[in-house]
Parts: sequence; structure tokens; C-alpha cells
Amino acid sequence: MAVIHLTDLEAAINFWRARRPSPDGVAIAPELAALAEVYALLALRRAAQVDEAALSAAARAAWLAWYDTTPDTPCIAICSTAQGDDVCKGCGRTFDEVQHWPSLTPAEKRHVWWRITSDGVAWRFNRYAERAAGQAGPWRE
Repeated sequence: MAVIHLTDLEAAINFWRARRPSPDGVAIAPELAALAEVYALLALRRAAQVDEAALSAAARAAWLAWYDTTPDTPCIAICSTAQGDDVCKGCGRTFDEVQHWPSLTPAEKRHVWWRITSDGVAWRFNRYAERAAGQAGPWRE
């Protein structure tokens, strides 16, 4: 099951708020309405993530439009999995995640991004942070 984390929904909502602000302070763009419905259901259920398959077509389209503005891969061109590590010291992904990255869905990729960002121990977050500085991400607003 591919899930979308609450922080990604918030980032997508903020993306659409900036891109299509309310003309009168009351009305919201259709993309915002679709994402807000998902967000409200998460709040009601006190959940932190939603199954990607549970999104309406409008919410999925709005989320994917935001997703297309994010960096695809956390790679910083220092891959220790090539030297046998189970988890890459450079980006924080597991060997399987590195190997199968091209075939992961957007929600699966964002789940990996969420995990490595939460962990914050990969070199992309400390030792080689300057390599990642040009990339936007969920940890930077």
C-alpha cells in the first residue's frame, strides 16, 4: 500500500495556496478544495497518512502537480550501497530503494523521502548538505 504522509498534503496545500490564492479570502481553488477534503478526513480520523488509492481523481491530480515540483531522488552522488552497505550513507535509502527507485510510484518515493528526512542521519543532511542545498524538499519551506 502506497501512502501519502500528512506533511506532503500540507506541502501540496501550501503550494496551491501560493499558486492560486483566494481572490476574496473565502473562495478556494478546486485543487485546494480536493486536497482540503483529504486533509480534513485525516484530521477527523487523527491519522498521519492516507492510502494513495483513497484519493479522489481531483485530489490525486493536485497532489501530483505538487509532486512534480519536488526533487525526484535524494541521491547526492555518494552511493555507499555500491560498496555493500545495506543503507546508503549519502542519501539514506536502502539498497532495494536505490535499485528499484525508477519503478516506485510517486507516493512510494515520497514515503522514502519522508523517512530519510525524519531520520536526518544521511550525509545529505549534514556532511554533504551543500550538495543537497540546491534541491527543494519537505524539510525546507
